[in-house]
Amino acid sequence: MKLNTKVLTLCLTAALLVTGCKGSGSSQQGTTSPKGTSAVTDTTGPSAEEEYKPVMPVLSIETANQSADVMKFVTEPVAPHVSAQIATWTPGYVMPPAPSYEACTVKLSDTDGKELLSAGAQVKVRGNWTTTYEKKPLRIKFDEKQNLLGLNSGNELKNWLLLAEYKDASMLRDKTALQLARELYGDSGLYAADSELVEVRINGEYWGVYLLTEQQEVSSKRVSITKPEQDYTGTDIGYFLEFDGYFYNEDPLHQFHVDYENNAPLKPYDGNDGSGRTITCLPESEYEPKNDIGFTIKSDIYSQEQHDFIASYVNNVYRILYAAAYEDKAYQFRSDYSSIEEAPSLTPQEAVSKVVNVRSLADAYIIAELTCDADIYWSSFFMDVDFGADGDKKLTFEAPWDFDSALGNKDRCADGTGFYAGSIVPDVNGDTYETVNPWLAVLMYEDWFQSEIRTEWTRLYDSGAFQRAAEMISSDSEKYAEAFRRNQKKWGANILNQSVKNELSPRSKRVTEEKEGAEHLAEWLSARAEFMNEHWHS
Repeated sequence: MKLNTKVLTLCLTAALLVTGCKGSGSSQQGTTSPKGTSAVTDTTGPSAEEEYKPVMPVLSIETANQSADVMKFVTEPVAPHVSAQIATWTPGYVMPPAPSYEACTVKLSDTDGKELLSAGAQVKVRGNWTTTYEKKPLRIKFDEKQNLLGLNSGNELKNWLLLAEYKDASMLRDKTALQLARELYGDSGLYAADSELVEVRINGEYWGVYLLTEQQEVSSKRVSITKPEQDYTGTDIGYFLEFDGYFYNEDPLHQFHVDYENNAPLKPYDGNDGSGRTITCLPESEYEPKNDIGFTIKSDIYSQEQHDFIASYVNNVYRILYAAAYEDKAYQFRSDYSSIEEAPSLTPQEAVSKVVNVRSLADAYIIAELTCDADIYWSSFFMDVDFGADGDKKLTFEAPWDFDSALGNKDRCADGTGFYAGSIVPDVNGDTYETVNPWLAVLMYEDWFQSEIRTEWTRLYDSGAFQRAAEMISSDSEKYAEAFRRNQKKWGANILNQSVKNELSPRSKRVTEEKEGAEHLAEWLSARAEFMNEHWHS
């Protein structure tokens, strides 16, 4: 049953008013160096001895090394490619250490203090620009597979993440987007990470609220594609890929470039038939400020043959999509997937459906459009293909990721309206260059692809997913209020850090506490869902 969008708006807004919220008026992250946090009255947070009643699970990290300076492993590291970038515009910049693993014991307890887990692990800082923040995201690599809080249907895995949510005052954007993505993708058996909030302590020191979530990786319980045996060199394996502006930092075997049909122009999907404009993904000359975009191979490969095979495959899949949409022609792979040929017996739609999981691409568009994800042109956009014995050999879009800059936090679709994901998007600063995510844009004017989007959107909307998202935002903001206050006491509100403030939308800049942030998030999501529904609901 279709829910009236005005009712949804009231549901989202009223739910937050019940919690007492006050009203108020990623990626490649920016080009200003980190300034550090302005003075805060008290950012120490609760001490190890301070008695308080936990309102969310507590994850404790105890380092095996107990030297006086051991805490530097979570306070000092910055991703090397990010610090190298900062050094180019910061005279006298002292390069910080790169993230490295520290041997630890990780313990997890519930709100009654009952220990749920105690296990050996390696812990390090992870991320890109987020590693420049004072509160840094972390990766946990357990010695043995573990499950945490029943996430991912209780499956046990080694790799887990702690997202700092430092620039998101609501601390709920990633969790909200992942919850909606799981509802959208789950019905088709595709992967989106599970998550839950925890309070973290490191060596007894309070370290704030984090989002405990999953590593984006190949696994039978995550991105489920064929994983090769060590040193296997054949091409009949699964490939997990990231559309990635940081691709050049990878070793040559794990990066490749796509020419996007010789950088052919695309018509932006802007609600106005492109407004007479076209846009390309790649820079058109060496003098253009637009950054180059390539691919990172996130899964294990062991040979140049595997590298060359997947690079050629992705290039040719895009050629098939572009020919279908812009030339009304059908192409298909030859039997060995080495090249493509014209296929007069196929329609363009059939040609695309042979090489792309179309439903997954429609879902990827919906999540990117719904969230106005600021990273879609640059990174954290994942896809995979499985050439193993049970693989379907279709490019599949899953594992959506990285939404702390989305959902109105950056100045993208700031009032919740406007077409975005298949249209022209600004770079991270919004004033250097314009670009596009070609995978989201290329099929947008095909009626059959729009029909797929409409079917998927209607299914998500009518399922009550947005009511559940509203309830989660309201419930978490209320029941975790004490934890959010402790986190703010430790780290301050994002408004206090100039480098973070520069990234935010005008509304987000005015937020000074979690409740205001949650109210902003809920109002924005309501407006965005209404806008999407008016265009895409069947």
